Amino acid sequence: MNKEEKQRLLDLRYLRMARIWAENSYCQRRKVGALVVKDKMIISDGYNGTPSGFENVCEDENNVTKPYVLHAEANAITKLARSSNNSDGSTLYVTASPCIECSKLIIQAGIKRVVYGEKYRLEDGIELLKRAKIEVIYLNPDEYETE
Repeated sequence: MNKEEKQRLLDLRYLRMARIWAENSYCQRRKVGALVVKDKMIISDGYNGTPSGFENVCEDENNVTKPYVLHAEANAITKLARSSNNSDGSTLYVTASPCIECSKLIIQAGIKRVVYGEKYRLEDGIELLKRAKIEVIYLNPDEYETE
């Protein structure tokens, strides 16, 4: 097995783990999970949800996502600020493609690779990451046999 195949297998495993992590979300419309990995170690994780101390309800009575709900990537990145880890040169695995706001955080956090498993209708976040010379990989685990 060559280096690229080994990396793809690792990427698929971490994406599947991010999917499992997304199950922690209380959001009804969409559950998103994220992992930050550096040197084959998970250094942070996150899922979409309300800020600490808020009720675990992401949508209003009209099933619209509340404006203060944090995205999985933002949760994972801000969690790093409270730890002794840093994300320089790390990889972010996220179940859905990052939005433009999360992409700005990804750039500022020094993350060098983003692997995502689901395309979102807006591509502006992905375009911003590419413009910042961050390696962006779309990889849907459902399209691969599990080993």
